[in-house]
Amino acid sequence: MRIVLDAMGGDHAPGVVVEGAVQAARQWGTEIILVGQEDVVRAELAKHDTAGLPLSIVHASQVVTMEEHTMAVKQKKDSSMMVGMRLVKEGQADAFASAGNSGAVLAAAIFGLGRIRGIARPALATVYPAAPGPCLLLDMGANADCKPEYLLQFALMGDAYARQLFGMERPRIGIVSNGEEEDKGSMLVRETYPLLKASGLNFIGNVEGKDIGRGLADVVVTDGMTGNVIVKLSEGLLSFLARFLKEQFTSGWRNRLGLALMVPGLIAMLPGLALMLPTLRNLRRRMDWREFGGAPLLGVDGVVVIGHGRSDAVAIKNMVRSAQTAVQQDVVGTIKEALAQRGMDRQGQMEV
Repeated sequence: MRIVLDAMGGDHAPGVVVEGAVQAARQWGTEIILVGQEDVVRAELAKHDTAGLPLSIVHASQVVTMEEHTMAVKQKKDSSMMVGMRLVKEGQADAFASAGNSGAVLAAAIFGLGRIRGIARPALATVYPAAPGPCLLLDMGANADCKPEYLLQFALMGDAYARQLFGMERPRIGIVSNGEEEDKGSMLVRETYPLLKASGLNFIGNVEGKDIGRGLADVVVTDGMTGNVIVKLSEGLLSFLARFLKEQFTSGWRNRLGLALMVPGLIAMLPGLALMLPTLRNLRRRMDWREFGGAPLLGVDGVVVIGHGRSDAVAIKNMVRSAQTAVQQDVVGTIKEALAQRGMDRQGQMEV
């Protein structure tokens, strides 16, 4: 398996990207093709012990920065994004992964790979932590403005992907709204509701924000702006809680004295904590966005994974793993088969 990694993509590229690639190649033996300005990438690789690792470099003279408009992709045909997409299109690689400008990666994927027949707008899907099990949330940022038929397509792709990802026969599909009742929600939600109801999917109706983390649905569908707000708000709340608890427990003499008095009790609890260590580690992994690495872009005719712009080496390493998993699960083929079975035409409408 060969994964193309955009060495120039991300807030901290190319340093952390190269470091994450080295970690991924060392841990999983994945063949990684680093695409970017060769002299810069080679200088970063020289900082690591890469002896025997399946790493190679493909030169791309141009870079699409995090600040540029998506149209820069058309203008910069020799950018790391476009060169990487061409490698996938020509069969020289199995997947493309980038922590760069997400809008630009989306544009490069559409220009370079094209859309799957029946899909008008690709969508970013992410595994969202919920209890008792995680759910799939899409779209989380690729399409700020949507039409009802786009959300129907998201649901169909999410259903196909969730069956592969979670091993479910009939994933429960929900749509984000501000109330459980069928007549609640924006015009987009109200117009999409009957399409989902008649789709043959296991549609359970509206899902409120408070219900996403409760695991009421296995696939949660929404427009890209709402999905992005949900994900970013969740990240912000977790960060706030961590800072708040640290501040509360360490500020003031009463709290510091209380912590000091708790030390003997904590020491006595060490054997129990040791037994719970695997559970605690699993909890940390489920709440840490870096563990998910990146979100697959569903609906393009090739495996594309987009990571967080502020990704560090750990996130980059896991982004490679996400791309590898998507290839192994044949996500693109699964979506194509699901759409063909439902008779989707090129415009993404259900054939009657």
